Amino acid sequence: MRCPYCACTTSKVVDKRDNTDDFSTRRRRQCLRCGRRYTTYERIEKVEVVVIKKDGSFEEFDCEKLRKGIKKAINTEKVSEREIEEFCEVVTRKAMISANPITTTEIGNMVLDWLKTLDPLAYMRFASVYKDFETVNDLKKELENLI
Repeated sequence: MRCPYCACTTSKVVDKRDNTDDFSTRRRRQCLRCGRRYTTYERIEKVEVVVIKKDGSFEEFDCEKLRKGIKKAINTEKVSEREIEEFCEVVTRKAMISANPITTTEIGNMVLDWLKTLDPLAYMRFASVYKDFETVNDLKKELENLI
C-alpha cells in the first residue's frame, strides 16, 4: 500500500472496521514517513460461477433466478424466507467449490430433494415445471414416487 501523499510503502493500521453488508474491510492507515492518514478498503473479488444448461450452453449462475423459481412453488406459510436464503447459499457454495461447472439438472435435483422434505405440494409444483410434465399421467407417476 502506497501513501497517497508521499508514495511511501510503509504504514501502520490505526483503525479497522468490517462491513458485513458488502463484506469489505475499511482500514484507517497512518504513513510512517509523513505521518498523514488515509483510508483503504479491502473487498473479496467476485467469483464467476458458471452452470451448464440442459441444451449444453453455459450461463453465469444467478442465485436470484433460483430464489424466484422456489418462491413460485412454495407456500410461504410452510417455508420461510430465511430457509430459502439458507438453501440458496448452500447451492451457491456447492457451485463455487465444484471442480467442474455444475449443471442445471444438479441444481434442480437439489431443489427437489430439499422441497420433498419441507413441503410435498411445493415439490409437486416445482417438479411439474422442472420435469416438464406433458400429461396428467406424468403428474400421477411423480405423485406415486413421492408417496
